Amino acid sequence: MQIEEIYEEYHRMVYGYLIGLTGGDRELSEELTQETFYRAVKNIHKFRGDATISTWLCQIAKYAFYQYIDKKKRHGEVSLDNASELYEQKQFEESLVEQEGKVEIFKMVQQLPEQMKDVMMLRLSGELSFREIGEILGKSENWARVTYYRAKQMVGKELRKNGN
Repeated sequence: MQIEEIYEEYHRMVYGYLIGLTGGDRELSEELTQETFYRAVKNIHKFRGDATISTWLCQIAKYAFYQYIDKKKRHGEVSLDNASELYEQKQFEESLVEQEGKVEIFKMVQQLPEQMKDVMMLRLSGELSFREIGEILGKSENWARVTYYRAKQMVGKELRKNGN
């Protein structure tokens, strides 16, 4: 598959994933999407095929995002307390948003195990289907559904425990 075909097929998915990570920042998501495909072109020779192309691209996107956050922290542009605000989204499940502010919810999501956190961010912020999430993470659609449900239960339990 040529890089142009890869870009056409996966650009929207990578952008959606980054929208979730950046809390809806479209400009930053577009910039990081471009950086993701730049790195993919530069490192295409390292792609071994152990994972799907979508998983590989999302890993590159995730690392690009984390590097962006680290750079901002080093330059004093984002405090540690405000870094979690980058994970905010336009909508969360309505009942949870009514109970608690977005920042507190996303702080709880950030405390989840890595795969649960990824599923929650892809579903809620990236607005991806469970099928797409499963594909990105190299798992089944059903696995994505169950993981999302369990993560949602954990966040709800924390909200109740904290008296919210």
